[in-house]
Amino acid sequence: MGFLDHFLKAPSWGVHPADHKRPAADAPLRIFPSPARVFMPLHQHVGGVARPIVLVGQKVRKGELIAEAQGNISAPIHAPLSGTIAAVGEVTAPHPSGLPFKAITIDSDGRNLWADVEPLADPFSVAPEEIARRSAQAGVVGLGGATFPSAVKFALGKRLKVETLIVNGGECEPYLSSDDRIMRDFADQVVDGARLVMHAIGAKDALVGIEDNKPEAIAAMRVAAAPYPEVKICPVPARYPMGSDKQLIQTLTGKEVPSDARAAEVGVLVHNVSTCAAVHKAIRLGQPLVERIVTLNGGAIAAPGNIYAPLGTMIGELLAFVGMKEAPSRLILGGPMMGTPLLHDRIPIVKGASGILAFNAAEAFVPEAGPCIRCGNCSKACPMGLLPLEMAARIRIGDLEGAAAFALSDCISCGCCAYVCPSHIPLVQYFSHAKGELTAAERSRLRTDATKRLAEAKAARIERENREKAEAAARRKAEREAAKAAAAQPGSAASAAVEKTEGASA
Repeated sequence: MGFLDHFLKAPSWGVHPADHKRPAADAPLRIFPSPARVFMPLHQHVGGVARPIVLVGQKVRKGELIAEAQGNISAPIHAPLSGTIAAVGEVTAPHPSGLPFKAITIDSDGRNLWADVEPLADPFSVAPEEIARRSAQAGVVGLGGATFPSAVKFALGKRLKVETLIVNGGECEPYLSSDDRIMRDFADQVVDGARLVMHAIGAKDALVGIEDNKPEAIAAMRVAAAPYPEVKICPVPARYPMGSDKQLIQTLTGKEVPSDARAAEVGVLVHNVSTCAAVHKAIRLGQPLVERIVTLNGGAIAAPGNIYAPLGTMIGELLAFVGMKEAPSRLILGGPMMGTPLLHDRIPIVKGASGILAFNAAEAFVPEAGPCIRCGNCSKACPMGLLPLEMAARIRIGDLEGAAAFALSDCISCGCCAYVCPSHIPLVQYFSHAKGELTAAERSRLRTDATKRLAEAKAARIERENREKAEAAARRKAEREAAKAAAAQPGSAASAAVEKTEGASA
């Protein structure tokens, strides 16, 4: 068996949905013209919300810092175009609830003038910590959808002495092709970014996993990686959810990440191909993360494809740019399996926005759910080896602890179980609800425990203070009684003083 044959073995887990990636994937990359106004949400990453450092009316340039990171896990936000700060207010969040969250509004001046940048001429000559520091300053986060601050992962990989970097080019979600396009059009940036990440974490080699339904991307990446034997291009079977970290690690290395462990603890670290390209820009060009490639696809779109657009651009503007054949029956941010349903198109794109899907009525149709027939298809498809039917049965009767006992926390919400269910049961919704309820219950328990500890500490303090007061009072009483007893004894100094006083009086 050859080296690549190992990777081309089809896994037994997962599903193989129609990918619907073409013709969008094959359409040339288009550049979105600078919008008149952008809305930069302050929470585009895992962790603490960025804190605004600009005022309304202030002039800013493209790439200028407008909100700084808060806390150890956070990321800064930069202006995606030059112009004037118009507002620091609320916009609709890219979330099914449609609730508002804070954003900085910038009116473009039409010039797109960049702020001063500080590229590194020879990044491999600097300390690894400098790569991490500059990536953090540039606001680079995971662009595969997780949006975890990349520099934090660099530090983790360095501390745990990771030897292998896995570059995730799987892009297993149907309809999406933004990673495919970045590998086709900017393969040199991806490979250079991967080498920079290797330098930052101290890894010896990099394995670039690309699903075999992307032959053009594989070819472009092989050409770009040819001068660097430490970067290996590894085609993997097109199988959903191959792009999930744990599944890609197992496919490429044979290592299984324990349920209670992180990938770095088994000697590997995973970064998305688009993230690597962002690291290249941050280090080589000094440019922060202010724009990205976004897939626009779905039956309602007239000219599906990939658009290079500034962050903060309204989704409605992007849809107008590619043209619509009809009003969409459903809008999704991300892919159809794990993406976020949207209430409307007046929502800005964020760092983790890999795609926008506008489905027609046929694509948006959801069959009515029926009863579970216990066929076991969901268990066969689950990439985590779970028993979805058992978890769902317990959730339906409110036994959330029982569902948790079946490793509910290991569910990655990939949707494979729901996809293969002949009864069309919305299993992922069950699991998301249960995980949310369990998380809320755990937070409530922690608050209760904290309140109990505070009450117990207060009671102990009061008891200690009362005990100390009683002991002090007892000591004072003993001292008075001792003094009184000493005064009553004949021949004592106290007694002589009393007798002397009485004699003087006589």
